[in-house]
Amino acid sequence: MIKSKGILAILAVLALVAAACGGAAGADCTNDEPTAEVGLVFDIGGRGDQSFNDSAAAGIERACEDLEINFDEAAANSDGSNREELLALQSEDHELVIGAGFLFDVPMAAVAAANPDTNYAIVDGFIADAPANVAMLGFAEHEGSYIVGVAAALKSTSGHVGFIGGVQIPLIEKFEAGFAAGVASVDPSITIDVQYLTVPPDFAGFNDPAAGKVVGQAMYEGGADVVYHAAGGSGGGLFQAAKEYSVANDTHVWAIGVDSDQWLTAGPDVADYILTSMLKKVDVAVYETIASQVAGEFAGGFSTFDVASGGIDYSTSGGFVDDISDDLDAAKEGIVDGSIVVPDTP
Repeated sequence: MIKSKGILAILAVLALVAAACGGAAGADCTNDEPTAEVGLVFDIGGRGDQSFNDSAAAGIERACEDLEINFDEAAANSDGSNREELLALQSEDHELVIGAGFLFDVPMAAVAAANPDTNYAIVDGFIADAPANVAMLGFAEHEGSYIVGVAAALKSTSGHVGFIGGVQIPLIEKFEAGFAAGVASVDPSITIDVQYLTVPPDFAGFNDPAAGKVVGQAMYEGGADVVYHAAGGSGGGLFQAAKEYSVANDTHVWAIGVDSDQWLTAGPDVADYILTSMLKKVDVAVYETIASQVAGEFAGGFSTFDVASGGIDYSTSGGFVDDISDDLDAAKEGIVDGSIVVPDTP
């Protein structure tokens, strides 16, 4: 399921909440004779974002059930200043330590070099000259964004859609690029609104539902009837905006989720407004990395999870894209066979 590629400068999306050990933070799986001891460190955001971080948590919980590991987890403080400390603490008792997000790159490089007998993995991160005990897990987010762009174009009746990025960094611009290309493949005359919530060094755009709601509302009021977000926890605000705008105007506008199947997680009050989600299967990457550790086959270096490997897909929950599934699957097939080449920059 993992397809190796050359060096990519990947960054990633993160969110904010502190979490304790695996058992206390939503997982009750423990094993008396574990096959491995694994540590998972979330960045600012942790569990509860209903997106990127929760997907990482799902992967390690599945590994606890299926592979009979034990795990602990923690989350960085509000300014992220203790990332290296948390990685070092997890290294004391675990064979494999996973950092969820690109901002673990510098601290992980230091900790991995100091602990050559421990293996490490960074989700959505790249470390130049990484030690051999570091696996870098990247994704072809632009491919999945292309597919949901096709969905947005086919479902739009106004000829006007939107994209909300959490923070304007190269990774999130990949989402934008793929989405815009997918929309244009159906109808290049469709208008696409693009707005980012923050720019570096301000990463609050990944955990600001209020801002996501304001921007989403403005896009709907401006004529967009489908809006895709790549904004982590801020996406919850977009879903609320879709619902409130629809109710207030006796219409029905759509939001598109990201990373996990947000129709399943965002809540029943907004589920009817989530057309689909771009599935970036962080859970798959986390699970398969743990499986390689358990099998004694851990390998450092960079790997990419894409449509062809099953690491990127779109969701069908709710049945709202059933009528266009043939078109979406054709887009997937074109990406896999190379007849569709998706741009990764706007």
